[in-house]
Amino acid sequence: MKLSELVRLLDLRPLTPPGDDDPEIAQGYASDLLSDVLAHAPARGILITLQVHLNVIAVASHADLRAVIFTSGRTPEEDVIEKAAAEGVALFTTEADTSTVVGRMYALGIRGKTTE
Repeated sequence: MKLSELVRLLDLRPLTPPGDDDPEIAQGYASDLLSDVLAHAPARGILITLQVHLNVIAVASHADLRAVIFTSGRTPEEDVIEKAAAEGVALFTTEADTSTVVGRMYALGIRGKTTE
C-alpha cells in the first residue's frame, strides 16, 4: 500500500513535508525500545511508537524505515521534525493509541516482519 493511502485511511496528521516519492509500505513494526527496532524492524517499513526524541530518527534512518507514526497524540519537538525531514523519514501523529493503529494497519494488510 502506498504511504499516502495509509496516511489517508488511518487519518494521520503529517509532521514533515511530503517527499517526492510515495513509497510502498508492506510491513510495520511497533516498539518503544529502540534497540529492539534496530534488531527487528523491517527495512522500508513503518515504525509505530510513543517515543518522540531525536534518537528515534537516528534509529529509523539506520534501520531504513520510511516513516514513523507517533501514537496517543504525541508530537516531537521541532528539531526532531527537522532532522527527520533532512534524513528523508516521514513523520506522522495520531490521537489513536498504539494498539488501535497496529490493529487498523493489520486490517489493511500491513503485517510485521516476515521470517523466511
